[in-house]
Amino acid sequence: MMIEKNDIKERLALLRQELRRERLSAYIFLTADPHQSEYTADHWKGREWISGFNGSAGTAVVTLTSAALWTDSRYFIAAAEQLEGTEFQLMKLKVEGTPTIAEWLGKELADAVDKSVGIDGMTASTATVEELISDLRQQGGLTLQTNFDVLGRIWKDRPAIPANKVVLQPVELAGEDMTSKLRRIRKALREQHADGMLMAQLDDIAWTLNLRGSDVHCNPVFVSYLLIASERVTLYINKEKLPADVQRYLTENGIEVASYMDVAKGLRDYGEYNILLDADEVNYTLMKAVKREMVRGTSPVPLMKAVKNKAEQEGFRKAMVRDGVAMVRFLKWLEENPSQTEVSVADQLELLRSEQSLYKGLSFDTIAGYERHGAIVHYEATAESDVPLERKGFLLLDSGAQYQDGTTDITRTIPMGPLTDEQKKVYTLVLKGHIDLQMLHFPEGATGTQLDAIARQPLWQAGLNFLHGTGHGVGSYLNVHEGPHQIRMEWKPAKLQAGMTVTDEPGVYLEGRFGVRIENTLLVVPIGETECGRFLGFETLTLCPIDVRPIIREMLTLEERQWLNDYHTMVYQRLKGYLKEDEVRWLRAATAAI
Repeated sequence: MMIEKNDIKERLALLRQELRRERLSAYIFLTADPHQSEYTADHWKGREWISGFNGSAGTAVVTLTSAALWTDSRYFIAAAEQLEGTEFQLMKLKVEGTPTIAEWLGKELADAVDKSVGIDGMTASTATVEELISDLRQQGGLTLQTNFDVLGRIWKDRPAIPANKVVLQPVELAGEDMTSKLRRIRKALREQHADGMLMAQLDDIAWTLNLRGSDVHCNPVFVSYLLIASERVTLYINKEKLPADVQRYLTENGIEVASYMDVAKGLRDYGEYNILLDADEVNYTLMKAVKREMVRGTSPVPLMKAVKNKAEQEGFRKAMVRDGVAMVRFLKWLEENPSQTEVSVADQLELLRSEQSLYKGLSFDTIAGYERHGAIVHYEATAESDVPLERKGFLLLDSGAQYQDGTTDITRTIPMGPLTDEQKKVYTLVLKGHIDLQMLHFPEGATGTQLDAIARQPLWQAGLNFLHGTGHGVGSYLNVHEGPHQIRMEWKPAKLQAGMTVTDEPGVYLEGRFGVRIENTLLVVPIGETECGRFLGFETLTLCPIDVRPIIREMLTLEERQWLNDYHTMVYQRLKGYLKEDEVRWLRAATAAI
């Protein structure tokens, strides 16, 4: 729901009243909850509430006389539209000339009497706070106050912390029981000379305990903390969230349960010699509550979770078949019923997915962007922005689903009718990069950063580029964005390993005209060993035709054409047994060799 500009004005006035009362000259609103989640429950959407910007990444900063919002390239267009008519100035991250938050505050508060800036230490990671403290100190001695949650005072109708029920994830789908996972975690902690750790990230907790929830939109997680010691494990959670079977399961596995609000007390009472705390994961307030020796290190759990076991890999393959069936039925329906809008397209696709077995919901809100809306990287159609599809141009459709045995993420760019020469060229260049990455063999130990240029090379040659990442990990009935590995231009040190899932999604976005993105989800697999070492490659998991109508065929190499034909043969063979006769005919034509 869109927030009215007058609401923003009133909220800023309330905020500034409290800032004056607390002798603060500014306040920083992160896109974060106490668990450093990418997507947060409504209770913690304070940045959206104060600014009106609803993207999944951004930081709002408000002084007594000004306001600004920082976000990345995915949201430049959307943020500009949503912030229009408010006090907020858009700050474009990684664009030359954009000041950092500290630099901007240094300038804005140069003449301020009070040099203190506020932030909620319960939602800011330790690493974020420590970096801000250092950066602000260099801007005329600004200080950071972390013990003041201003939203608790001014957000009168603030949603409650979610209290949805937790459910069991069967071990046959998880592929490893909780006891085994805890044993591996403790072994990894000993290698870092740590007796225990506080786990704060919600998907890590869900994975470790083989539990799932519904506290965060599209993410099957539950609000909690997990404190692991050498002999004890305590789950901090609202106990009303635990049905009898889950409570029994936890008790049988020796997991103690305490109130979610008692986690700071649990840290103060922690009895081991030391504890590992990940500064990127644990919030500043909880870090300060620890009385034992701290081992500041990286949590071992994200990497463990990222490498899928055999059961999880097979779950992905099965989920992709069902998702592919839904996508084929959707594409055939759209071809036969082109008089749609962006919203009706998203609704129909969701309906078709919901008819599949083990469907649990969307993995993210569908991005259905027609023509100029396709250039808005994370566009989400609303009643206010919805436009009808015409019989020309491109529809960019990025969507995914949560199935109990796997999570899907797929983008297809669909021609709705005649295209311009520019659209055909851009589509073909994006497809070339998409294919080239999937054809790649690479040595074990390579990182996603080292692979990133492969998907961009055809675009760079034409003077084109995109500013988002090329690929991200995908959870096993967990969050659709999963680390620690990524394929992107910025340095990411996590090495790609066999068993990891990762997307391949290059794109081009021409503001005000159109966007093109093509995305499959891949599995990293071993290819073989030579005298130069072990090599890895990709198994394509996503099963859905890539539209060949926009392709300028002479721009594809023989190898790229062969890959596309082989992929389409696989899609046809894997899906035909699950489709009706008329759907099979449609799929045969859509996957015909070029």
